[in-house]
Amino acid sequence: MQEKPYYCPECRSNRTKFRVLSTTYRSFMKDAITGMVQNLTEPITIEETEPTIGCLVCGFTGNEMRFIKQAEREPRVMTPTTPAYR
Repeated sequence: MQEKPYYCPECRSNRTKFRVLSTTYRSFMKDAITGMVQNLTEPITIEETEPTIGCLVCGFTGNEMRFIKQAEREPRVMTPTTPAYR
């Protein structure tokens, strides 16, 4: 994952809450008569060239670059604040 800001291109409100999705698979064999699992392998993670990111606000998923490009199109500007109380 890159150390760059994200911005959800779908809901356009989330800049902070995301998840990284990964794909795993397991092989298994079943008995043809009973349907019971006879052999089950350990989970194997499938390596991807680019991470799949999910928005925790709206549920949209896409490749990481899509979230990064959206953040570049609509950057968050730091505005100085001066409190009224002292």
